[in-house]
Amino acid sequence: MNVLLIGSGGREHALAWKIKQSPLVDRLICAPGNAGMAQIAVCTPLNASDHDAVLALVRAEDIDFVVIGPEQPLIEGIVDRLEAEGILAFGPSQQAAQLEGSKSFTKELCTANNIPTAAYARFTDAAKAKAYLATQAIPIVIKADGLAAGKGVVIAESLNQAEGAVDEMFAGRFGAAGAAIVIEEFMTGEEASFFALTDGDLILPLVTSQDHKRVGDGDTGPNTGGMGAYSPAPVMTPALIAQTMAEIIEPTVSGLAKIGCPYKGVLYAGLMITNEGPKLIEYNARFGDPETQVLMPRLQSDLVPVLLDIAKGALTTSALQWKPEAAMTVVMAANGYPGSYDKGSEIKGVQAAESGGAIVFHAGTTMDGGKLVANGGRVLNVTALGSTISAAQRSAYEAVDAIDWPGGFCRRDIGWRALEREPASTAD
Repeated sequence: MNVLLIGSGGREHALAWKIKQSPLVDRLICAPGNAGMAQIAVCTPLNASDHDAVLALVRAEDIDFVVIGPEQPLIEGIVDRLEAEGILAFGPSQQAAQLEGSKSFTKELCTANNIPTAAYARFTDAAKAKAYLATQAIPIVIKADGLAAGKGVVIAESLNQAEGAVDEMFAGRFGAAGAAIVIEEFMTGEEASFFALTDGDLILPLVTSQDHKRVGDGDTGPNTGGMGAYSPAPVMTPALIAQTMAEIIEPTVSGLAKIGCPYKGVLYAGLMITNEGPKLIEYNARFGDPETQVLMPRLQSDLVPVLLDIAKGALTTSALQWKPEAAMTVVMAANGYPGSYDKGSEIKGVQAAESGGAIVFHAGTTMDGGKLVANGGRVLNVTALGSTISAAQRSAYEAVDAIDWPGGFCRRDIGWRALEREPASTAD
């Protein structure tokens, strides 16, 4: 079969790497792809927001199955358009993708189905929002209700900062995404990522993972799209996994089905592990980035049949096979990220990094005159497996050190929370 994968980041490179291994796949086309994806698939330019262009590409390349990587096309309804044309696509409908596209939609779903999450209120008026703030404990969280490319969240440490965030959002800082805002209770605990595949009925949990969102060592500095990840995540014990499934994931799937909005795709739950148990921070309607870069190397099963079954609404398997090894990915980002950064700096040594068994998933890369150059903020995802988290960490950083890229940087402590929990007898 011919498969089209939409996207251009590290997540999509990891998915392409795994999809390419399936004996079901004859041709893999990535749109628009990146320099790494071009090594294993045909890459072609595409604006995924132009649904007519997507359909034209599907027809021109005789595509049998479309996998959508990023959130924007899902929220814009690309799956609905493809299915209306009789084309199989992996991802939720536009209505179901509101789980990521609308904070208030998710909060209302949580309220209706008793899903544990932070207390909240939604506002479309600044004065009413500020009056509410005056009654709340600080710190407090202010969120743009709509999709703001991961940047529409402010954790306010003072009432003045909270009021300023309200004013900025209503003044258009995040465009239409900030036309309404959600004010949430600040939750304390450790964050974890939890993924499950579902066809709207059967639910298939994936192995655990955890990412590092802050730009600096020790989880300091501003939030980013993710500076690294590892799997498994020791914080997610079997008891916590069972509790998350019973109290968060299962009520979400059944709750969406009850309102005539069945969810087909991957559910990505951002969790806060509090003293009262796991609570939902937010949902994403697609695979995580950089978590996918550690999940795919650990996945032993063929991914494609599962994605196909979900797209057909007929998931049959109740378990996936996983490698016992741990995995770690270290994000190499352009100097200045997550602020302003330059593009075009040359990257050398990727082949040397992979010679020891690591996998380098590309994100913001392109080829320029035969040279590999940076073309984004997060640029490379250096990934390695190991018998333990510490072994995977050592291999990943050895591969990082083989890459010659003065224009980039990385954190040097990815996995530190897991290492604290690793028994001394297994650490190496």
